[in-house]
Amino acid sequence: MTDNQTEALLDVRGVRKVYEGHGRSVEAVRDLTFAVAKGELVCVVGPSGAGKTTLLKCIAGLLAPTSGEVVLEGEAVDGPPPGMAVVFQEYGRSLFPWMTVRGNVELPLKQKKLPKARREELIHQALEAVGLADVHGAYPWQLSGGMQQRVAIARAIAYEPHILLMDEPFAAVDAQTRADLEDLVRSLWQRLGVTTLFVTHDIDEAVYLGQRVLVLSASPTVVLDDVTVDLPAERDQLSTRSSARFAELRGHVFAQIQRAKTYHATSSAKADDSTVETGDPIPTVTA
Repeated sequence: MTDNQTEALLDVRGVRKVYEGHGRSVEAVRDLTFAVAKGELVCVVGPSGAGKTTLLKCIAGLLAPTSGEVVLEGEAVDGPPPGMAVVFQEYGRSLFPWMTVRGNVELPLKQKKLPKARREELIHQALEAVGLADVHGAYPWQLSGGMQQRVAIARAIAYEPHILLMDEPFAAVDAQTRADLEDLVRSLWQRLGVTTLFVTHDIDEAVYLGQRVLVLSASPTVVLDDVTVDLPAERDQLSTRSSARFAELRGHVFAQIQRAKTYHATSSAKADDSTVETGDPIPTVTA
C-alpha cells in the first residue's frame, strides 16, 4: 500500500454509504479507507453484495457518499472526474450498436474536444493496442463478446485517463477469452502505466492481475485485508498460475473471502491494512 497517502493518485477516506427509502435505511458501505498510488494496478474482491459496485460508483462520482470522501489527484470527487475512464461488465450496453467500432472509440474524444488529427492518432493507437485495427469499420453486433469488450477497453485507453476503473469486465465472456483479456490488461498496464482499479469476484483473476488485492467484508463493508502480490512482473497463464507462490496467495485471499462472508463490523469497528480491532490479527501477505 502507499506509505504516504499525500502521494496517492486515488485516496478513499472513510467512505460510508447509506441508502434511504420506503421508511428504511440500508448501510451498504460502512468505512472504506485505502489509497492507490500512481501507476498501481489494484484488484478488489469480496463476497456477493459486499458493496463493490457502490464503491466504484462513489469513486467514479456517480454516487455521493453519505460520509467520507474520495480524493483524486488532490481534488475531492463530486462528479465524474475528467481524468477517469470506466470499463463495465456489460459491454453490450456500453457500446452504441449504431456506431462503428471507430465511432464508439472516437465519441469521448469528441466530447473532450480534441482536434481531428489527434483523435485519429489516438483511435489508431488504441485499436492497434487491443488487436482490433482491422475491424474499425465493423459494428459491435458483428463482433464476438470478447472483441466487443476489447472495443470498450480501446475506448477507455484512447481517452488517455489518469485512472482506469474496471467493474468485473470479463465476467460475461468464456474462460479462454477471459484469459486473453487478462493478459491484454496487464500488457496495456505495463506499456501505458495507467493507474488501474479492477473489481472482480474471481480470486484467481485478482491474484494474477494485481500488485495488491483489497479484500472487502460482507455488507456493511470495510476493508478486511490488503494483500501485497509479490509475483514476478512478467506473468503468463500457465507458469504463473501453476507456481507455488500463486497457490499460496490464492489460498490466503480465499481464506479471507470466507472470513469476509461472516464478518460484520460493529458500529465502532475499524479496519486497517493488517488488523480488525474486533477480531484476530489478519496476516498481511507481503514480499
